[in-house]
Amino acid sequence: MDVNGILIAAGIIGGVGIMVGIMLGRASRIFHVEENEVEKAVREALPGNNCGGCGFPGCDGLAKAIAEGTAPANACPVGGAPVAEKVAAILAEAGGSKDDPAKEEVKQPERKVALVHCRGDCDKAKDVYQYVGPEVCSIAVNSPNSGPKACRFGCLGYGECASVCEFGAISLVDGIAVVDPEKCVACGKCVAACPRHIISLVPASKSHHIMCNSQDRGPDVKKACAVGCLGCTMCVKQCPKEAIEMKGNLPVIDYEKCVNCGLCAKKCPAKSIS
Repeated sequence: MDVNGILIAAGIIGGVGIMVGIMLGRASRIFHVEENEVEKAVREALPGNNCGGCGFPGCDGLAKAIAEGTAPANACPVGGAPVAEKVAAILAEAGGSKDDPAKEEVKQPERKVALVHCRGDCDKAKDVYQYVGPEVCSIAVNSPNSGPKACRFGCLGYGECASVCEFGAISLVDGIAVVDPEKCVACGKCVAACPRHIISLVPASKSHHIMCNSQDRGPDVKKACAVGCLGCTMCVKQCPKEAIEMKGNLPVIDYEKCVNCGLCAKKCPAKSIS
């Protein structure tokens, strides 16, 4: 064995290692990005669900926006008031100006919950054929008639919305999806998942809702579902606040005008208003 050869090889490897270490050290200093301590603190205060309900790409995106002043302290729908107060305290400690929109007074926006605009369960909605295939809404909607139910606009009842809900707020009851408002945090995942677009976020304080999504005319609706909206405009005429208007064959409630008087529900002949 050539000892000199071994020593030379070891020296070369050692020298290369030292050079690489020096280069990496210099590169780390050159490309070093200062960590935003406010952003880091805000991120740690957020719940970490990464649901996207705030409108940003996960909690990291929201933390960055809050730290930069482009999102308010109460932007997290999951954390609610407790998280908003923590974030506001972090921003106050960081010495933000009062003009910064991310550091405004912590006032929670009106709480919203998801609502499935359909009451066509197994007893009230008719089927036109027996569906055989994957019980997934986004797949079943591509079958004839957009699904086995006679109504082409109602809940398919296969629970794709329930499968994406991280909070267990949606369950299937008699063939339709039902939201538990106590568990719902209005993250909006169910809204995006529903292929028939029958789920919306509504103010939790409002007690009356149009529980139908059909755009068909009254006689056709009646043939498909016992509680479908007939488009009779009775609710529009009865509302003292002019909070309901017709869009096509379906009434729509303006929740900013609605005062929960209940006259619309009392006068609805189809009982399609909750």
